Amino acid sequence: MNVHHELDWFIAIAEAENLTAAGEQAHVSQPTLSRFIARLERDVGVALFDRHGRRLVLNRFGQVYLERARRARVQLDAAHREIDEMRRPARGVVRLAFLHSFGVTLVPDLIRRFRDENPEARFTLTQDAAATVVDHVIGGDADLAIVSPRPMRTDMAWYAIAEQKLALVVPSDHRFADRTTIGLAEAADEEFIVMERGFGMRRIFDELCAAADIVPTIAFSSAELATITGLVGAGLGIGVVPVDDADRSSDVALIPLTGESREIGLTWLRPRPLPDAAERFRDFVIGRISPD
Repeated sequence: MNVHHELDWFIAIAEAENLTAAGEQAHVSQPTLSRFIARLERDVGVALFDRHGRRLVLNRFGQVYLERARRARVQLDAAHREIDEMRRPARGVVRLAFLHSFGVTLVPDLIRRFRDENPEARFTLTQDAAATVVDHVIGGDADLAIVSPRPMRTDMAWYAIAEQKLALVVPSDHRFADRTTIGLAEAADEEFIVMERGFGMRRIFDELCAAADIVPTIAFSSAELATITGLVGAGLGIGVVPVDDADRSSDVALIPLTGESREIGLTWLRPRPLPDAAERFRDFVIGRISPD
């Protein structure tokens, strides 16, 4: 007998307190319900109902069984929904925006793993600065975005998916080149090469400088992390970059900034329901990726 049916039958009998009424509700005959109750009470070893003529009233054992039956029914329904979602591949287009630097490894890896399970899913990809990426989501041009740092808007949901350590990048012959760690305040008198305003790393850099109580001298600003590293290698200044995304050129050295990192996360607009494919991708990322 289907366990769903048995739970439904028991709950119907407990609520109706009458086999005939419960049978009409559950679309099953009274004799079937009578045999079911007799078998159930034999299985549990006690009577679950007190009989008053045709009326069946739960006793204290039956109350316990009813509470657990209702919980079990909810859990089984949830399991069926979850399994149905798992076996039903996502269809449609996921509109995903992300920072330029995430297009090398992070985003391609997430998309590949998602499409292994959902080969019919399609993606529209947009790369831009952090502020613009968030604007794409707010304006409805993208469903989801992978950004850093976390948007400051309260209507943007956020789920952290990774954390990258930050480093001071200096020319290989710089006085700091042999250091194993460094605090940003020690470089207060240096000239910096930074990202342009609107980029996530520029906001992070500005926040680091404020925390270190320094007013940096800006020599150049760029729209690409690779350009920052190239200019540093040419001896035109120093910069702050994520360790994972930095150029490993022999012309530069990376010195980890003590205790500093950037959080990378998936974000979406809370008030707007996500399309099915985008919702499935969001749930996939949340389910498969744990914050570092």
